[in-house]
Amino acid sequence: MSKPLYLGELLLHWCPSCNVPVLGKKCSCGSNAGQVTITPPGDIRPAFGYEIGLINSVSMKQFNAPLFTEDRVVVLNKSPYDDRMEEIIVDGDVVGNIRFELESLRWTLLLRIAGARRIFDGRDYSNLRNWVVIDRGAEKFILEGASVLAPGVFDADPGIMETDEVVVLTRDGKLLATGRARMSGARMLERGKGVAVKVRTKEIPADVSVPAGGRTWDDVVAANERYIEDFAERSRSFIKNVASSIDRQVTVSYSGGKDSLAVLHLVSECMDDYELMFADTGIEFPETVQNALEVAELYGKPLRSISSGNAFWDSIVNFGPPSVEARWCCKVCKLGPITQIIDDSYDDGCLTFLGQRKYESDTRAKSESVWKNPWVSNQVAAAPIQNWTAMHVWLYIFKNHLPYNPLYERGFDRIGCWLCPSCSLADLYRLKETHPELEKKLSDYLLSYAKRMGLSEQWVEYGLWRWKKLPPQLKELATKKGINIIPRSDASGTLTFTVTSGYRPCKQGGISAEGSFNVAIDLEKLEETSMLETVGKAAYIEGAVSLLQGEDRAQVFASGTVTARSDTDKKARSLMRKVELSVRRALQCSGCGVCVGKCPKGRIGIIKGVAVIAEGCTCCGKCIDVCPVVRFNS
Repeated sequence: MSKPLYLGELLLHWCPSCNVPVLGKKCSCGSNAGQVTITPPGDIRPAFGYEIGLINSVSMKQFNAPLFTEDRVVVLNKSPYDDRMEEIIVDGDVVGNIRFELESLRWTLLLRIAGARRIFDGRDYSNLRNWVVIDRGAEKFILEGASVLAPGVFDADPGIMETDEVVVLTRDGKLLATGRARMSGARMLERGKGVAVKVRTKEIPADVSVPAGGRTWDDVVAANERYIEDFAERSRSFIKNVASSIDRQVTVSYSGGKDSLAVLHLVSECMDDYELMFADTGIEFPETVQNALEVAELYGKPLRSISSGNAFWDSIVNFGPPSVEARWCCKVCKLGPITQIIDDSYDDGCLTFLGQRKYESDTRAKSESVWKNPWVSNQVAAAPIQNWTAMHVWLYIFKNHLPYNPLYERGFDRIGCWLCPSCSLADLYRLKETHPELEKKLSDYLLSYAKRMGLSEQWVEYGLWRWKKLPPQLKELATKKGINIIPRSDASGTLTFTVTSGYRPCKQGGISAEGSFNVAIDLEKLEETSMLETVGKAAYIEGAVSLLQGEDRAQVFASGTVTARSDTDKKARSLMRKVELSVRRALQCSGCGVCVGKCPKGRIGIIKGVAVIAEGCTCCGKCIDVCPVVRFNS
């Protein structure tokens, strides 16, 4: 599991009198609100109807009872995990987590004590599922942190399967602990040896107290009136100050998401003279495009928009599927259109307010609130809601009855390109249900690509295409499932290379270039020839090689993808070109020996018919310039 990042103050409190979440220590009713302990970064938000229904359906499958039996105000908090996981907060308690488990490709409810009590206390547990009753003598050891051992099991649901989420009950039927089964219920009942349940949370048995329900989000808005207005007023002051100090046309970058909607309304409260910009990447949800048109009409402002059309699908032929490391799609489908909108519409440039928030990522937490856009020379960007949590945004939207994107109510936590490699696998599986035609288009391409690269359908099924270098947890999953993650090398025929570069709009800072060969790359051949040493210091790992040239970095992946990072576009492209040519030399060397005589240090030799770079290469590049492969085949 990834380590949580602390990006801002944890603001969630709960009013015991109103039984609603509060973004500060005091509710509007005058009561003191107690802080709720949640996992950082604490970007809390409302749970919509679909999400509550999902939680209840998973609870039914696991325990044969819903977690919520009546309408309730439920708060979710995204927690660090390999995919998507949300903490569930209701009535001031964190009652559990719901997460999409990659190994089983399904949602799982991980109950905490408060949640398990809601389901099991006061009920005949024999009518429920996934329960384990322990002997009285074992209770003390469980509370001290021990796991449930098979000899200590008094009774168990025989339907329990190994790795199921279970609850641990006393002989009196009181909730004692929650955890994960390490053996089946049938084996537990044999009372042999071994761990029956790995305990995750435990607590001395107590009676459950569930406050009366019936609260609504209108009640939450009323309870937070002061906090909403305080944050909004600070943002309005920011907007006015920035706009008055920068003499450019004011614009709002509208993405169809909640954050840009809040920024748009804040700007509308401050001034009349502003315009909207919407960059349609061509891979936006249809609902997002429609929402942008409706919002522009509602606010009565010009919508400066341009569509990338089929640019993504035209480019994927050359680049292959985008990945977290190589998001060439941002350059092709986003950077270009935004630049064109500004160049075509604003001769003197523009000041753009956008919905960036520090709770979204570590990078954005470190970002300035006003900055000169390094990849659009005549744009100044400003973030008026930098310190807002998602809950601030939603309460502001609810208070002002703003027309938010309907996709939020259909289970999507983020609104952006529907096939973004940075999205969760849970969202891609949800896409099958909400937009099956889009999911099929992506799946058909990925399956075709996988077949061409010698990869299995499981490589697509488990979303491994989203990385060139898998995170440790996913690499472990691939090993366990026997999924090959190294593309097959096939460098026969014409070797083509496509490249794009520019500022990284999805990650603040730096210039990146992404390129791709039309075939998989034999990394063993690169290592054997040491040809990349003519570019910089090379380090080989499974499926990739990293290059360091001073402060600049490049990576070559077995899939044929190449990335380069630098502080200027010129340097990134130069580094990319050197890497491209060195890869070509390694794969297509004929052993002619021309490079041997040109090396001033005598560090090149011909071994088994190919040129090999020896230690001590100074990266002068003279061997690259004279190579026939470079001169005639690149």
